[in-house]
Amino acid sequence: MPIAETVVGLDLGTTKITAIIVEISDSSEMRVVGVGTTKSPGMRRGVVVDIEQTTDAIREAVDLAEQMAGTKVREVYVGVAGDHIRSINSRGVIAVSRNQQVGYGNIISQFDKERVIERAKEVALPSDREVLHVLPQHFTVDNEMNIREPVGMTGMRLEADVHIITGARASSQNIYHCVKGAGMHLKELVLEPLASSYAVLDEDEKDLGVALIDIGGGTTDIVVYLDGSIRHTAVIGVGGENVTRDVAAVIGIASESAEKLKIEKGGVFPPLPETLPINVPQHGEWRAKQVDPAELNAVINARMDEIFRLVMRELKRVDLLDRLSAGIVLTGGASLLRGTTKLAEDIFRRPVRIGIPCGLNGLADTIQSPAHATGVGLVLYALRDGTATTSSPAARPQRGAFSGLFNSLRGIFEGLVT
Repeated sequence: MPIAETVVGLDLGTTKITAIIVEISDSSEMRVVGVGTTKSPGMRRGVVVDIEQTTDAIREAVDLAEQMAGTKVREVYVGVAGDHIRSINSRGVIAVSRNQQVGYGNIISQFDKERVIERAKEVALPSDREVLHVLPQHFTVDNEMNIREPVGMTGMRLEADVHIITGARASSQNIYHCVKGAGMHLKELVLEPLASSYAVLDEDEKDLGVALIDIGGGTTDIVVYLDGSIRHTAVIGVGGENVTRDVAAVIGIASESAEKLKIEKGGVFPPLPETLPINVPQHGEWRAKQVDPAELNAVINARMDEIFRLVMRELKRVDLLDRLSAGIVLTGGASLLRGTTKLAEDIFRRPVRIGIPCGLNGLADTIQSPAHATGVGLVLYALRDGTATTSSPAARPQRGAFSGLFNSLRGIFEGLVT
């Protein structure tokens, strides 16, 4: 089968780095052909804290994916997270250009659409921050509001409401250094919860109102959709790694043992009364340590309850909690803890489901896990709204007006490292 393009998503998580290689055929079929995962000791809470360790981990994850796929990776789409992420809503207004006058108005062109989005993104930012995404929410033509696509309509005045996502410039530069050091080109930086939403949310949920909660290792990322567009994004600096640390500290075992115990035996609700104690092997000791399952689950419950209540406070702050008619979708590795869905339903009083990534064929058993939602979403973002293209017109996505904004900064970054 002839191959039109290879697209690679690179998820830089706090606990793991995952590379997913997808091949797009001339018939527009998208197949996962390679997956590589390794630990990420150089990342903390979604940001790079050790350039050398992160570079080595990226190289290792990509090498594993390359070996599986039998192909060489040259460029990657990379997820960005961390509590340095900020978002604001903005509005731009322009007079429709006189390109083609009809009656009392002018026909709105793609140029007008891009011009009003450009106007909306003209916000003052500190010198240490940069724009990652400018996401249109809706448009207004004269007095007609909530228009999704204004091109082709007639009017005199065009307004755009957009959601602007910004990040620390230093964090972006560090990621760029690591990817370049691993021998690849950084095609585009993509906000991780935005990427995850491409993999686990459907259009009906986005219309009705849904919150995606991506519980990663170091952060919990939030993205809210309403009326088909993004209304809010946020990052909370607490995640699954905090649960592991709590288990290790309270029970008195090594972090590696605590992580394994959390995943294999842990949950958020008290176990059945007849549940037997858990034997946990201790390094350097000849006998195992016995752990009370009730104590283990109580520790996990306390931290997961805190994470959900922090998310609820954020949703209430922006007055969106009561507008989530489609409920909550959980993803990320920590969402797999037993009882997490029920705990979230008890706290949010909304329907809750686990988000399983979909939209790609091949290696289904490998990628169909909430832990891979970001990696899969990065590829889907690249094909739908990013800078990737295919030779097949049917498969070619429509680029957003500013989805390739990071590319304009590439020359600056390259000047810093050459």
